[in-house]
Amino acid sequence: MTQTPSRRTSLALLAALTLVGTTSLSGCNSAPSTVKIGVAQPLTGNLAALGQDLLNGVNLAVEEINKEGLQIKGKTVRLEVVAVDDRADAKTGVEVAKQLVDAGVVAVIGHLNSGVSIAAAPIYAEKNIAQLAISTNPKFTELGLPTTFRLVANDRLQAKAIGSYSASQFPATRYATVDDSTPYGKDLAQGAAVELKKAQKEVVLQQSFDEKTVQFEEFAKKLKEEKVEALVSTVSDFQLLALLDALHKINYTRLAVLGADTVKTPDMLKGADLVPGLYVTSPILEPREFAAGAAFLDKYRAKYKTIPAYAGHYTYDATYVLASAIKRSETAKPEAIVQALRKLDGYAPVTGSMKWDEKGEQRYGVIGVYNVRGGAWESRVRSDSW
Repeated sequence: MTQTPSRRTSLALLAALTLVGTTSLSGCNSAPSTVKIGVAQPLTGNLAALGQDLLNGVNLAVEEINKEGLQIKGKTVRLEVVAVDDRADAKTGVEVAKQLVDAGVVAVIGHLNSGVSIAAAPIYAEKNIAQLAISTNPKFTELGLPTTFRLVANDRLQAKAIGSYSASQFPATRYATVDDSTPYGKDLAQGAAVELKKAQKEVVLQQSFDEKTVQFEEFAKKLKEEKVEALVSTVSDFQLLALLDALHKINYTRLAVLGADTVKTPDMLKGADLVPGLYVTSPILEPREFAAGAAFLDKYRAKYKTIPAYAGHYTYDATYVLASAIKRSETAKPEAIVQALRKLDGYAPVTGSMKWDEKGEQRYGVIGVYNVRGGAWESRVRSDSW
């Protein structure tokens, strides 16, 4: 015979269920034990060295932050890096952005390439996930999304730097531009041409290739036929090296070459002896240009047995600023982190500080000009206005 529970038993059971429900809700509001940060960069292909450097910066910062102990509402949480390879490809970038969202990341440090950042941005924005990108094309922050944050100056300022510096410092009147047809490369080259024309310089040749081209024999002949005295390049380092080799083969190397930030790499130093003047403009300042840069370089070399290839110190700083936003918001909710980043003037261990305007543009961005001296890139001048 089945017995009916007594009123006292029923009340006790109800109280127990209420307690369980209250505990579950409390658990939902408490800080998680692990907070995931996404990193989306090109980790294979021609730009792998740059992408790996950007990932290295994040990993180094996360290791230090976890060792120090990051707390949310008095509870220590661990940061976990979820890294994906975007292959420097916009379509792949969209796919890996979806993977990161599905993985539960609260913010993303990515991407390197402007075209990839622009394509992936709506995916992050839909889930209120902050996207901190090294990409420099102005269109990235002009999407009107509250989740886009640029780590450096944009290409409008870099175009001004290219035009201003080359027009005032090069004894040249006949210029040419070459780009890789990406949003970054093409828009920057066009912007540079506009600035050169403002400076009364003649741009006699403007040429676009795709981002994988390494056959430049015909273009080299055109440069020679047009008697170009200065070349502005926004292609990648391996492409510019191939172009310089093609110029060397036809004995036309007496020209100044001014590249953009994607050629300010250790590999590009191999081309220093092929032309009398090899310069770059870059929103990426060298670690050693900052007071705390030497300490960062020591830590980086000790961990990775190499020097930074590009901008690992910027993603290192971005990770610290992101950790500050998490701590300040006292939650791991993506939308709260976005709001904290919007208000934050964040301490950045190497570069000093990161702060964004209402669009997500970096307020402390500058453009530097470098050339090769003694087998290394040496700073010549830098400005935040040009």
